[in-house]
Amino acid sequence: MKRMLFFALFLFFASALCVHAESLLIDDFEGEITGGTTGTVDFGSGNGSCVNVSASSDIKNSGNQSLGVVFDAKPGGYIWVARGYGLDVKTAACWLVNPEDIDWAKYKAISFYMYGQNLFTKIAFDVKDAGGEMWRSIIEDNSTGWKQMVCPFDFLFARSDWQPNTADVNGTLDFPLKSFQFEPLAESKGVLYFDTVELISK
Repeated sequence: MKRMLFFALFLFFASALCVHAESLLIDDFEGEITGGTTGTVDFGSGNGSCVNVSASSDIKNSGNQSLGVVFDAKPGGYIWVARGYGLDVKTAACWLVNPEDIDWAKYKAISFYMYGQNLFTKIAFDVKDAGGEMWRSIIEDNSTGWKQMVCPFDFLFARSDWQPNTADVNGTLDFPLKSFQFEPLAESKGVLYFDTVELISK
């Protein structure tokens, strides 16, 4: 009986270790959270919408803090909150690992944790691929507290409403991915928290 219990515990912990090994943490929003031309987050808004970001040590999923986003998304407006490489704010390249050093063939999805308030706010989650093309997934704030949002690469779709002028718009998700961004969609207002951005393995 003891041997069976030991074996069951061994399998449990081995399984937990395997799950942990199948993800790669790329950003956890630790350290200074600032905006501006030399900031650590590239964020802004337009056409009546507004947004601000800060570090939250009170509400966090992992580490010492999360990224807090206060927003007011108006109809016809837009918002972006981005981290990574190839952005206008070069110092927002704060990933824990350089995109060029990642073996992207090992991963099938990108995920993050969001602390919601069950307000059914829709949030666009975008990634910028190697050619600068923007790809999107739409998620919803449909729970209270922390929830992992998983965005499989196969289900991302190229943005049809806007692409950067310099993007290679070829309809193919080209790796390495260079950045990600959050955009609360209109009409909505509130505070959301984001943490623990990971790549999920096959």
